[in-house]
Amino acid sequence: MTTLSSTQSNSHGDGSATAAPADYDVAIIGSGLGGLECAHILASQGRRVIVLERWRQPGGCTQGYRRGGYIFDTGMHYVGGLDVGQPLHDAFNELGLLRLPWVRLDAGGFDRVTIGRQSFRLAQGYDRFVDVLAADFPAEREALERYVAAVRQSDNVGDAQMSRQMMETNAWEWLTQNFSDELLVNVVSGASMKLELRKESLPLFTFIHCNGGYISSAWRLRGDGGQIADSLIGDIRRMGGAVVCGAEVVELVEDDGRIVEAVCKDGRRVRAAMFISDVHPAVTMQWLHGSRMARGVYRRRIAMLPDTFGMFTVSVVLKPHTVRYFNHNEYVYRNADVWDFYTKKGPVGGLMVSCRVPEDAHIDASGNVTDSELYATQIDILTPMLWSEVAQWESTSVGRRGDDYKAMKQRRAEECIELASTVVKGLSGAVKEIYTSTPLTYRDYTNTPYGSAFGIRKDYSNALMTQLSVRTPVPNLMLTGQSLILHGLQGVTMTALATVGEISKQYNNR
Repeated sequence: MTTLSSTQSNSHGDGSATAAPADYDVAIIGSGLGGLECAHILASQGRRVIVLERWRQPGGCTQGYRRGGYIFDTGMHYVGGLDVGQPLHDAFNELGLLRLPWVRLDAGGFDRVTIGRQSFRLAQGYDRFVDVLAADFPAEREALERYVAAVRQSDNVGDAQMSRQMMETNAWEWLTQNFSDELLVNVVSGASMKLELRKESLPLFTFIHCNGGYISSAWRLRGDGGQIADSLIGDIRRMGGAVVCGAEVVELVEDDGRIVEAVCKDGRRVRAAMFISDVHPAVTMQWLHGSRMARGVYRRRIAMLPDTFGMFTVSVVLKPHTVRYFNHNEYVYRNADVWDFYTKKGPVGGLMVSCRVPEDAHIDASGNVTDSELYATQIDILTPMLWSEVAQWESTSVGRRGDDYKAMKQRRAEECIELASTVVKGLSGAVKEIYTSTPLTYRDYTNTPYGSAFGIRKDYSNALMTQLSVRTPVPNLMLTGQSLILHGLQGVTMTALATVGEISKQYNNR
């Protein structure tokens, strides 16, 4: 099999693209984490795999971007459950990702939640998590133990009945019924900017599963999240697979009830026996022109599903030796309104602050930072942003949105830095450079409708409709990615395993 080993080998000297090789076992559209994980597993099984990426850089939300000599993260800031016996350990081991420079966050408070003038620590380890919060809320110890028991239950994704029960339970109602202290509800929910909090619809399973893995153990990388994509891509190519950038799919051609080829915008056509889309399901459905198998009612149903909010990010370069490195994440709220602050008018009401591990940090064999004094060079600040806040610029493209857009981003960045400065000592006077992004940026770079940060919104009252299957009505077209079952690194990885499982079934049934 002829492979394209790099994006450079994919073009002539005049800039025109060569035809991608045909006759792959599996063509994967989109090089986000889910797509790359599927490609890695299938290539390791001896399948002939090609990954088609529309953008010039692979990796989706794991990729970094370079500005002024610095690399910044787009979506990956930390991950949970990497210790032996924990949810992600075996999967990441098989994917070769445990070899990356993982750093264990502070055991006594990997996340710190500040609400108004009160600060609370979320500790690693189920018993310690309960003990630390029970010290602040002694009357709620039994409720905290029930919460942790639910977290442990959610790790058992193979228990279909339990998962369905939790998917059909409203998270806000369960939390407010379990905890009698509303402040504790806000504290337990305070580290939830890795999902969209929504009182009227969020399922308990989504809430607990997205938060629970971090309680078992929490980690961040030394360096940017792009190392994940680089590692997976390197392995895929060494195993004979191809990862091709600048290959924007515009049509999936169906013949006799099966997809036979993907047609790219530049005219190249890629034939394969099986296809996986790691692109948003609504976008995927647009490629099925006149499909006999995926009928209009199915495609319209997916197109009508609402998406989660987007994120506004502030990437900060710090002046040298001004801000101490902090080996945890800070979540900061002006008021006890963690679940709906982002819907209110006024200055930014809540955000997450993540600190990049300094390149000169020493890490021991267990992943612990051993330096007693380190200074930070970069931090990221994230806060939810609704599409309505940027909709007036939706017809514009990156770098061409105008002065009003720049002024809006500048105001929002200043509000973020002001709020973050209440917990990060010296931040306000330490800023050297800032770079910002909005849901419009995410939309243009990741091809996600409305720049959604977490894909399709899950709804406990409509669980079957909003928790999509990896299968589609077209038997050789599968889906993967955060819009299906769960988001976050753990959710996407579990979904990738489910997608590959369906592919294996089809091969075994031949």
